[in-house]
Amino acid sequence: MGGSLGTDFKIKKRQGCDMETTTRPDTNTVNSVLEIIRSLNQLKGMDMILDRILFESRKLANADAGSIYLVKNDTLVFNHVQNDTLFGRNGAGAAQYAKMTLPIDSHTIVGYCAQTKQTVSIDDAYQIPATVPYSFNPSFDEENNYHTASSLTIPLLTSNDSLVGVIQLINAQNEQGQTSVFSERSKTMACLFANSASMIIEHGILNRETILRMVKMASLHDPKETGAHVQRVSAFSVEIYQRWAKKKGLPDSEINHFRDLISLAAMTHDAGKVGISDIILKKPARLTKDEFNIIKKHTTFGAELFNSTSTELDKMTHEVTLHHHQKWNGTGYPNLTNFPDKNSPNQALAGKDIPLAARIVALADVFDALSSSRCYKEPWEKEKVYNLIQKESGEHFDPELVQAFFEITDVLCAIQEKFQ
Repeated sequence: MGGSLGTDFKIKKRQGCDMETTTRPDTNTVNSVLEIIRSLNQLKGMDMILDRILFESRKLANADAGSIYLVKNDTLVFNHVQNDTLFGRNGAGAAQYAKMTLPIDSHTIVGYCAQTKQTVSIDDAYQIPATVPYSFNPSFDEENNYHTASSLTIPLLTSNDSLVGVIQLINAQNEQGQTSVFSERSKTMACLFANSASMIIEHGILNRETILRMVKMASLHDPKETGAHVQRVSAFSVEIYQRWAKKKGLPDSEINHFRDLISLAAMTHDAGKVGISDIILKKPARLTKDEFNIIKKHTTFGAELFNSTSTELDKMTHEVTLHHHQKWNGTGYPNLTNFPDKNSPNQALAGKDIPLAARIVALADVFDALSSSRCYKEPWEKEKVYNLIQKESGEHFDPELVQAFFEITDVLCAIQEKFQ
């Protein structure tokens, strides 16, 4: 994964980073970057991969803000943003889920970077020469009372020169914390890091696509089990957990680790529906008691898919698929009534005996189910959904998670808009 970070650190001139380099990073800096790459390789979910890559890129270049766009269907899709001035350490909130795309063409800085696969360094966004084809769009600055000056826009290229996205760093900071221009050393380090980070992003995309293929298999049986549904449930779960964990005062390292795992585990919550008959899953009316008892088996079917607990992700995925229909008051499923084998461990759980990840996904899944249309119902109005969730606090749902839920409704609405 080292890319051009060789043992003697010779800087290779490549299409994505073709600027002349006059400084050679010291050994400590090289080792630090290599350690970052190693730690990035431990991440599984795209949310945390992009978050960490953007954070480390900004740190290397001492940038106040930045964003990442990924390529999808020959278009650039906005995926991640950080801005210390506007958001600080609390995260971007709803802004993280802004629904925005850009064409890969020469009209915008990001589009030009993607089209040419060339790094674009600008000292002052408001003083771009008329001789270049791209221009700066000041709408973000105007809407947020921000001022963009310097920018460094880098193509994210894999080892075979394939474009996976673009990273844009905004407003380099000098030692006094004032906005400055990006130094040659900053450009060098950011470009070299981007080379290796691109391959990590590519692997993260493959992980996500593998899970979405599993979801697509389930959707052949259950029309509501769509890629958009599981991505919403995943994002809801990440955000609910983060707000809950911040309120608990948990360390950032623990929060980031759990976020990484639950972002993938939540997407698999209904994978066991592949074992349920189409006749039941696609029935355009309420299920009979017997049919509902069959539906309940999707929890154990799903858990059997992830019986291996050799990794933390396996363990959490097993817990989520098995227990996301448990209820805080102990009336959920699976339980011994559903599975009368006396040796079965599948007793209904209650309260904090229900794994945290399963309690979170339970809330996220119900919120999405009520808010979305189904073959047997129209989507509920937002206030009706909120009223039911509040009513079920302490009954169906963990009261602390419900409290966290209501503190981030703007973020949840932004997620719904993005993954329609």
